[in-house]
Amino acid sequence: MSETYMLEPDLGFINEVAGLGGGDLKKCFQCATCSVACPIAPDDKPFPRKEMIAASWGLKDKLVANHDIWLCHNCGDCTTLCPRGAKPGEALGAIRAYAVSEYAIPKALGKAVNDPKKLPVLLAIPAILFLVIGLLTGLLDFTPTGEEVVHTKFFSTWLVDIIMIPAFFFAVVVFALGVKRFVNDIHENAVKSGKAEDKPLDMGGLVQALVKVFPTILAHKKFDECGENKERSTAHLLVFYSFIGLAIVTGIFFVALYILKIHGPYSQMNPVKWLGNISGVALIIGSFLLIQSRRAQTDQSSSYKDWYLLGLVFGLGVTGMGTEITRLAGWACVTYALYYVHLMLVFCLFVYTPFSKLAHLVYRTVAMAYAQYTGRT
Repeated sequence: MSETYMLEPDLGFINEVAGLGGGDLKKCFQCATCSVACPIAPDDKPFPRKEMIAASWGLKDKLVANHDIWLCHNCGDCTTLCPRGAKPGEALGAIRAYAVSEYAIPKALGKAVNDPKKLPVLLAIPAILFLVIGLLTGLLDFTPTGEEVVHTKFFSTWLVDIIMIPAFFFAVVVFALGVKRFVNDIHENAVKSGKAEDKPLDMGGLVQALVKVFPTILAHKKFDECGENKERSTAHLLVFYSFIGLAIVTGIFFVALYILKIHGPYSQMNPVKWLGNISGVALIIGSFLLIQSRRAQTDQSSSYKDWYLLGLVFGLGVTGMGTEITRLAGWACVTYALYYVHLMLVFCLFVYTPFSKLAHLVYRTVAMAYAQYTGRT
């Protein structure tokens, strides 16, 4: 006898998915064109048709803990070929955004990050935090002296680190707690839906799967399998590797400052500086190309979560490079102002990433590793 399943639609979930960019969800009439068109969907229980059905019924539990929603790279093939204009790619993107808000805590912060009305508040938090801590400690000086323009005379490196290091580890902890729940949930969901064997999750095997899937992630091979928006791979790679490059530069200069006691500003002939400058330019170019690509996709919808991320990344690149150029030009007031704004955006990058679209960097990586672990590739 077949198992009976009681449907418990969550109307609030449907409305939230619509608000996050899945507004055309109800146009779907389950023809399965999307699953057939998707070049990266597995042959067994392919996405996104089953996800579109579940979302139409408001079956939140079947979607939030479904690792298939993260295997989707929003190529656009399904959206372009959908005869009803239901935009399955955007619907799955909205479901992913909802899933991020479910796994990241505190949830109130997650709602704020996805609410455009709260953006001024989110930007004001680091601005005020820097001001209060800086003035109380004396590490922020609005009247720096000396002929040479040096950012640390205005905004002490100590002030940067006593704020940014806790901000970074806040993000790490939020991600760790979320991923722990996420892994358990997707395994339970996969077992129930027949996508995985009914046995305890082997964390060692999952780590091995993560190692195996890393080359695919680093080369963005899944993007190359896309039909529509295939050119997005280049821009995405530029942004991806620019962040890696900038992280390496930050780590090296952290060691240089606190261990080797070598203080900046550093020479433009320094190879680490070269890496930083190349990465900064790549970040601007890559994010600009992504913005242009999204603006050109008139058949696909864009929501606030998309523009927030693109704006943040582009802003980081422009203020970062702008800070350096204006310092070299000797424009003290301009460079100090840009530096302040740049640090605000860095704070936003650290603290708000676990709640934003950029969280896909973590959750998609885990989902791809789990798919490798279960043989669902």
